[in-house]
Amino acid sequence: MFTLAAYGVFTLQQSPEQPIQFRHDIHVNLQVQCLYCHPGALRGASPGLPTLTKCWGCHQQIAKTDTSPRLAVLKDYIANGKDIAWVPVAQVPDFVHFNHRPHIAAGVNCEDCHGDMSVQEIAVNPQVMNMGWCLNCHKEKAGDDEVKLTKLTDCGTCHY
Repeated sequence: MFTLAAYGVFTLQQSPEQPIQFRHDIHVNLQVQCLYCHPGALRGASPGLPTLTKCWGCHQQIAKTDTSPRLAVLKDYIANGKDIAWVPVAQVPDFVHFNHRPHIAAGVNCEDCHGDMSVQEIAVNPQVMNMGWCLNCHKEKAGDDEVKLTKLTDCGTCHY
């Protein structure tokens, strides 16, 4: 039963309800880089989710002239001194240990897994991130290098 439930969580990655309906397309089309809002991806396992301070760093200037209802929600967070309780969109089961840092170091682009955010209003996973999908990429990246293939397909690489 647990395995079936875990499989469902792993394959049915639908967009969760967010406290602010963040428009990825607008930000990406304004040339805001993924790592600006998600700097943790360079340092370790979690990419991190933007803090209120990070958001307000740019939006305090925009708020001077923009009366958008979406921006009003951010202003309310500032006024109340509350952090934004973002809900992660891309999640893996507890038995998988995904680390963003080695993927970025290996030249994997955010879009390779998360899709083209310039066309996504609200973040969704464009594909099912399951073991088969990950292994296909690992095998492709290893190419004909048997040592690399062994390391990238070893169970302990992701399950530890």
